[in-house]
Amino acid sequence: MDLGPHVDAYLDHLRVERGLAKNSLAAYGSDLAKFAAFAEHALAHRGDVRELDAGDVSAFLRKLSQKEGLSPRSSARHLSAVRGFVGFLRREGVLTEDPTELVDGPKKTRKLPVYLTVEEVDALLAAPDPSTPRGLRDAAMITLMYAAGLRVSELCGLRLADLDLSRGVVTPLGKGSKRRVVPVADVAAAVVRRYLDEVRPAVASAAERSKSGRPAEDYVFLSPRGGPLTRMGFFKILRGHLLGAGISRAISPHKLRHSFATHFVLRGADLRAVQAMLGHASVATTEVYTHLARDHVQRAHAAAHPRGR
Repeated sequence: MDLGPHVDAYLDHLRVERGLAKNSLAAYGSDLAKFAAFAEHALAHRGDVRELDAGDVSAFLRKLSQKEGLSPRSSARHLSAVRGFVGFLRREGVLTEDPTELVDGPKKTRKLPVYLTVEEVDALLAAPDPSTPRGLRDAAMITLMYAAGLRVSELCGLRLADLDLSRGVVTPLGKGSKRRVVPVADVAAAVVRRYLDEVRPAVASAAERSKSGRPAEDYVFLSPRGGPLTRMGFFKILRGHLLGAGISRAISPHKLRHSFATHFVLRGADLRAVQAMLGHASVATTEVYTHLARDHVQRAHAAAHPRGR
């Protein structure tokens, strides 16, 4: 029994019908490849995918936890992928029963996002040297990412048409090829505008000359060759400036986005507004930041109130 063609059909469905991004499709594909290999072995003597039952799904989750050492959160992600796949098979008439219906997901402990303090963000934003072309580009990238709460893929994929600095907005292309409108503060807009005026034209012109007159690509932030910066390239840039700011702990680009959201919530921003700026499909995803806010208030109370201790 080969589940491979069914998995491929489901991934095509996610790509075409639901518009999932490449990274999300890759994650689904990886999780379902594990499940398909496990199910094919489990059903080797039964021979029919319709024989798949809750015991098989539970055994798959135990294998992930006990033999592969996956965390409850990762195991839950695999179960979610399997549930979506099973739903697809039922709609296609391949399965009549849902073998995941009676399977309980692993209990997850809520992991609060890691974020930078306001003081650390200030130090990071001051780390690049804006008197050099590369430093000004880096300052514009880091400032815009924090100011607009962008994902690293959104930042690196940003096009000139996605910026409207006169109105103070950016319209990144997010997950599922969905656009959103995010305000950009005047301070951040000024840094980006200076980069666009002073640095980008020279980089684009040099790239065009090296390409025998071909126009440079219309990405906002260009590498020295005139193409877009990669996610890994930005990670290295950010890491260098974090060290320059005296921040030695591991901070990924996504944690800069967490910092944006956390600072908004701690200052009393409406959760729905933060959800819209982050591009979360559900406000439940954004609610994790309210837990951070509560924790912040409790620590302040414990430190300052006479009875707080």
